[in-house]
Parts: sequence; C-alpha cells; structure tokens
Amino acid sequence: MNAQPGGFFDRLLEWTTKIDDYMWGWPQNMPMSLMIALLVGTGIILTFMTRGLQFTHFWHSLKLIFTKEARSEEGRGDISPFAALMTALAATVGNGNIAGVATAIAIGGPGAPMWMWIAGLFGMATKYAEGFLGVYYREVAPNGTMAGGPMYYVKNGLKNKKIGGFLGAVFAACGAIACLIGTGNMAQSNSMTASLANTLNQFIHGGVTHEQAPGYFYVIIGAVIAILVGLVIIGGIKKIGHVSEKLVPAMIVFYIFFAMWVILANFTKIPEAFVLIFKSAFGIQPLMGAAIGQVIASGVSRGLLSNEAGLGSAAIAQGASASEEPTKNGLIAMTGVFIDTLLVNTMTTLTIVLTGAYVQTQAWQGLNAPDNITSILVTQKAFESVIPFGVGNAIIAIASFLFGYTTLLGWSYYGEKCIEYLGGDKVILPFRYIFIIFLFVGAVLTPIAGASFNYLNIVWNLGNIGNALMAVPNLIGLLFLAGLVARITRERVRGK
Repeated sequence: MNAQPGGFFDRLLEWTTKIDDYMWGWPQNMPMSLMIALLVGTGIILTFMTRGLQFTHFWHSLKLIFTKEARSEEGRGDISPFAALMTALAATVGNGNIAGVATAIAIGGPGAPMWMWIAGLFGMATKYAEGFLGVYYREVAPNGTMAGGPMYYVKNGLKNKKIGGFLGAVFAACGAIACLIGTGNMAQSNSMTASLANTLNQFIHGGVTHEQAPGYFYVIIGAVIAILVGLVIIGGIKKIGHVSEKLVPAMIVFYIFFAMWVILANFTKIPEAFVLIFKSAFGIQPLMGAAIGQVIASGVSRGLLSNEAGLGSAAIAQGASASEEPTKNGLIAMTGVFIDTLLVNTMTTLTIVLTGAYVQTQAWQGLNAPDNITSILVTQKAFESVIPFGVGNAIIAIASFLFGYTTLLGWSYYGEKCIEYLGGDKVILPFRYIFIIFLFVGAVLTPIAGASFNYLNIVWNLGNIGNALMAVPNLIGLLFLAGLVARITRERVRGK
C-alpha cells in the first residue's frame, strides 16, 4: 500500500517533525533549544560537582568492569553489576549507533558527530549520577525483584513528596510510552527489517535498495524478530541479563572489526576527515541543507538517542544490580557512554566520512535532491564501498540485527519496570505482549508507508520526542539530588 501525497503518513511526518523541531530544534533569537540546554547543562553541573570524575577516575571505572565483584550475583539484587552494564549497553548500543549516527550526518552534516562527542563527555557524569541514584534509592518490588530508576529517586529523594511523586509518575508513564513507540522498539525493528530486506533483496532478486524489496520480506523478518525477542523477554530480567552479558561484547567486537577494515582502507584520509568534521561542526564548511544550529541539534539529540545519558534508563538496569555500593555502580554505568558514543559511534562516523557516503544526503546536497539517502542506508553505502558484492550490506544487516535485538531486550525491561511502577505486577505480562506487537508494527512500517526514505524519519522523530518526555523529569531529579551525589562521591571515591 503506497501513501498518497497529503495522506496519513505525510501528515504524521509533518506533525512529528514539528514536535521534534520544537523540542530539539534551534529557535530563533535563542542560543540553544531547551532540551539541549537541559542535557548539556546538567552534564556540566554534575561534572563540576563531582570534580571531573569521568576524567580523573576513567581508568578506575574500566578496571571495575573486569573484577570478580562485578560478575558476582551475591547480595541484594537480581543480576551482577556486569550483567546490569551489559543490559544497559544492550539498550544503548543499538541502531542509534548505525542508523542514528547516519541520520544525524544526513540531517546535520559530517560535523554532527562532534557534538555527540562533546555531549557524551559531559554525559558520562550524568550517567554516573544515574547509576549511583538507581542503586541508592531502589526498592524491593512486591514480587521480590529489585526496582530502581528515576521514578524511585525522584519520589524518594526530593523533599517535596508531592512533586516527587508527580515527577515519578510522569517519568514512568512517558517511559512506558517511549518503550512502545520510540527509541527502544519501533525505531529498532524498523532499521533491522529495512537493512535485512535490503540485503536479502540484493542477494535474491538483484535489487539495489530495500525500496525494491517485496512487502512480504518485511512481514517475515518482522515476525522472526518478534518471536526471537519474545523467547527472551518473557523470562524477565535474569534471562535478559544472562543473554546480554554474552551477546553484547561479541556484537561490539564484530562491528568494530569490520568498521576498522573500512577505516584502514582509507587510512591516509583520516586527517582530512577530522578537518572536515571540525569545519562542519562549527559552520566553517558550508552545507546545502543544514545550518549550524541544526548541526548541533542533530548531533546532541541523536547522541542522546544513542547513549541515553540524561534519559535515566541506565538507572533502571543498575537498580537490579547485586551491588550494594552506589558509587561503584555509578562508575560502571558511566563506562557505557564511553563504549557507546566515543567508541562505537566514532567507528560509524569515520566509515561514513572517510568513504564519502555523506555526500548523498540532504545536509550536503539539499533537501529535494532526488538521490538523497538517510538512516542505515548511508552506513551500508560506506561499508559497501570498501567491502563490495553485497558483503558490506550483509555485515551492516547482521550488526543492525544484533544491535537492534539486544536493544529490544533492554528496553522491554525498562518499559515493564515503568509500567510496574504505575500498575503493579499484574500489568507486566500484558505489557510484554503489547511490546512485541508494536515491535512488529515498526518492522512493517516501511512497506505500509510506501517505502519512502522520508517516512523513515517518522520513527526517529518519535524516538526523539519520547526521549525528551522521559528526560525532563529525570534531569530535574538529577539536579535536585546533585548535592547528595557529590557529597557521597567525595567521601567514598576521591583518592582512589
């Protein structure tokens, strides 16, 4: 079924774009958007109050990951601290690292990733505070599992209990909705299915892009993804944690290996690539379809979609950890931003810039160019230029599947803890099934919408909107509790 001009999907794209622009855009006569100011500002404040913990204790935080204590499930918790980190990474290292980075470059140009990196450095302090508070204020749920996250630390941590309770409910409601229609569900299944359909179409039918793939490809792939996700999430956090701690490290190594292949094939261009990134980031390099404000907004918003610093999601995973020491959980949690943004995202950025795949995007050649590509197709183009004959496409398809699959697992847990906060144990199982249904809807969205590349922006717009709605109550809680985090951190961490 093709969407007609002026039809439902055109209106939906228009509405979601306007809302996204309002939340994340660059308003006239203002230095930056409210969301960017809140996110970066909170990271700067927490960096100052913790005395640059992400820099002074970076190596210490990495060492914690490899200790026996990090893999121990002894203590009050459901999974080990390492499994909690892998669950959080399962949720963060997703198609935001492949399709999200590419979308940021397509909209904001090759300079957008620099703003991801800058926001990510400050975001490490934010992630530390989230991991800390997720353990410090967690509770034991009626079913005996641990329950932590922003809804608990704003409810229990703020002095005004009415405001705290209200903000906790807002976060939980927005989190449950975002888990169904945004970052952690439909955006992932859409990218996974599009990439696999593209690759299968090329091998089977000789197609060039997934636009030519028949609709039943999406139905079959979507059904397979839904079944594979359902087999794990029905088992709850213990099964999610055990799958994540084995699958996440392997998939990251897999992606980095082939990304380095592409990068090393263009090794001599690396200095030139960083010059281009810098010039584009600060408006020195002219772009056809992106102003400097759009470059920054695209980089920061997609960076949040990727690393989730400020979203509060990692606090939910760390709340299930068997660790009793909140500072250690905070240090472990902040390594997730480094792995996600400063490592994996950088790999994607360099493959796109070094191979010149960015020149076929709206930021570089204008919004109405007939051959514009966006989302995961930009990354596939980069890989295919070095690893041809469909193999590069297949690598991205596999990586997209693995990244998206683990993200779906992690976000299903986030969503069920949010819905559990609002409705108790009885709503968890129905939520899991509803999550799987929305997953399938996201998978088949492209053929329903007419396979237009522009329509792919709908799911990313929804992801950005959902992120903003979750981030606001979480950031308010972080700012009010920053003094507590800083005081205990100085007492227990400084000097180590």
